[in-house]
Amino acid sequence: MRDPALDAAGAVLEGHRMTITVEPLRVEDAGAMVAAEDEETIRRLTGGRSTIEGTREYVRRLAENALAGSTKRAFTIRVDGECVGSIDHDADPQDGIGPGDVNIAYVLAPWLRGRGITARAVELLCAELSRRGAGERAVIRCEADNLASVRVAEKAGFAYVRDVLGTSEDDERSSPVRHRVYVRAL
Repeated sequence: MRDPALDAAGAVLEGHRMTITVEPLRVEDAGAMVAAEDEETIRRLTGGRSTIEGTREYVRRLAENALAGSTKRAFTIRVDGECVGSIDHDADPQDGIGPGDVNIAYVLAPWLRGRGITARAVELLCAELSRRGAGERAVIRCEADNLASVRVAEKAGFAYVRDVLGTSEDDERSSPVRHRVYVRAL
């Protein structure tokens, strides 16, 4: 999803205008995805250090699940053509998400965080979801203490609606996690 209106919402890094795109996740992206993982990513998303082969298998499994009718789709966040993170969407109901809602989750390489890249990727994905009529609302559910994710939601035009107690992506946690739920019309 390349956006021709990049001048209005592109990001700038060290005087260089970056081209931000969201493209389907490919098996070849596994090495870059693993390289971009840090302790924050592990704690909030994966629950353990990823491997290249495990990430390749995850990409293959997503493709198989899509063919079987799963609503979850994953994409890379690219800056100037390089894979620097991922973003996915899922319309299956889960904690804080109901019918007509499409959950969005994302992760970006730590060396690029705080520059508006993830918010721009969310905007690009929302535009594509809207174009396809994929749902009524986009939803970002983030742990209440994840201030960076809260900022992404707000910068991408999402509005806070409520907190919910739910499960973490990390299956090893035994206690519920408080999530902030943000929504944006598609």
